[in-house]
Amino acid sequence: MNQPKTDPRVLRTRKLIMDSFIELSGKKEFKDITIKDITTEAMINRATFYYHFKDIYDLLEKVLSEVLLVNLNYDTYEINELNEEAFVCLFIAITNFQKSLSNRCHRGYEDTISRIIRDQLEVIFYNMLLKQHKKQEDDALRITAVVLSWGIYGASVEWKRNGMKVRPEEFIKPAIPYLLSGTELRSEI
Repeated sequence: MNQPKTDPRVLRTRKLIMDSFIELSGKKEFKDITIKDITTEAMINRATFYYHFKDIYDLLEKVLSEVLLVNLNYDTYEINELNEEAFVCLFIAITNFQKSLSNRCHRGYEDTISRIIRDQLEVIFYNMLLKQHKKQEDDALRITAVVLSWGIYGASVEWKRNGMKVRPEEFIKPAIPYLLSGTELRSEI
C-alpha cells in the first residue's frame, strides 16, 4: 500500500521552523528561546508552529533526532552487519553530533540529547543484530542492543570528558575486539 505523499509546502514550512530554531539556538540558551522568537525568525504565525509541533520541547526533540539521523546516515547502518567498521562509523557519527551540539547547544537539555542518541543507537544495533543472527525478534538481542547503545554513548561522553585529545576512531578501536566477541552467538553447553 502506498503512503500518501506529504505536501512539499508542509515539508518546507516544517524545515523552516526547524532551521529557525537551530539558528536561534546558536544565539540563545534553550530556556530563553520562545515560540514568539521562533515564529518571528521563521516569519510564520503561532497556529502554523502548533500545526507542526506540540510545543518547544517537541521541536527540540524532532530537531535533535533529525540531525542525529543525518549524522548516523541510518540507511547505511540498516544494511550492515555489526563489525569493526560499523562500530567505528557509529562512534565517529555520535562524536561529530556531540561536537556540533557543543557549539550551539547549552546546558539544560543534556538528558534529552542523551536519550535521543541512545534510542537511535538501540534501533540501529538491534537491526544489525537481527540481520547478523537471522532471528525473529528476540529479547536477548534487544537487551544486547540496549547495552551497546548505552556503552557507545558512554564511551563518547568519556571521549569528550577526556578533552577529545585523540581522534574518535583511535579512542574506540582498542575496545572493538571485546565488543565484537561479546556480540557473537554462543552455543549452549
